[in-house]
Amino acid sequence: MSDFGRVYKSDAEKQQRFEVFKGNFQFIESMKSQPDLTYTVSLNEFADLTNEEFLAKYTGFKSASGPKKATHFKYANLTTAPTCVDWRSSGAVTPVKSQGNCGSCWSFSATGAMEGINKIKHGTLLSLSEQELVDCDTSCSGCNGGLMDYAFQWVIYNGGITTESDYPYTGGSTGTAGTCNYPKTYDYAVSLLSYQDVTANCESCLKNAAANQPVSVAIDASGSAFQFYSSGIFTGPCGTNLDHGVLVVGYGPCSTGTAYWIVKNSWGTSWGESGYIRMQRNIASTSGLCGIAMEPSYPTM
Repeated sequence: MSDFGRVYKSDAEKQQRFEVFKGNFQFIESMKSQPDLTYTVSLNEFADLTNEEFLAKYTGFKSASGPKKATHFKYANLTTAPTCVDWRSSGAVTPVKSQGNCGSCWSFSATGAMEGINKIKHGTLLSLSEQELVDCDTSCSGCNGGLMDYAFQWVIYNGGITTESDYPYTGGSTGTAGTCNYPKTYDYAVSLLSYQDVTANCESCLKNAAANQPVSVAIDASGSAFQFYSSGIFTGPCGTNLDHGVLVVGYGPCSTGTAYWIVKNSWGTSWGESGYIRMQRNIASTSGLCGIAMEPSYPTM
């Protein structure tokens, strides 16, 4: 784990983490022996964490506790979505970020969606402040989880959101929300008109939305295979207990082959395909792989 800058407080902790590492190594080796696997897994910076520890630190999506606000899905009648889309090639996606030791995935998913639609509508790619949402959006719970729809609602109510450079991210190192810097919240870089929920449990509807802009989605990222995903088209195993907010930035393939979503994560560039994962699309379950089609949403301008 020295490759990832791990420093342990004592020899006892170092030994404990080594035992966890060995267990994860054995899991990865067992996955490699599976025939016909369409993706690879490998050791990464999370290899000294149990799956339970990993989920507690690096996820954070929380579904709405009650009925969600009804919204209009404007892409419902789109009939000719392109065969493939990748918003990265259009310059509508900022570099992969890292939420660190903070359950703030929801804020990264939300800023990613806002960054994308701002570039599409106004031609400028701005990196927006997750920390503003973590500190100031009281409808969410900072480093203890949140919901992308609530983040969009807060930005609408506040009048806008500032940039990453104006209100830098600190939650990853502190593990907690800070005190809201209210003057910074009025340095608007981007403002929203509204937000819309994609029709639930409809992968074709999610495709229609993703053909027009990056889309916030929630997934079940609880499996060890997801924790150690390295490359290829992820096919599970996973359930539909939504616990992690991420961003769909496209889909493929452009020719023949297994259909997939291009998903931007917030675990840094050492995880997955430089911070991204391709997840199987068009599966038999209406919820989509890992529940990706259950609660998609996107902001509007």
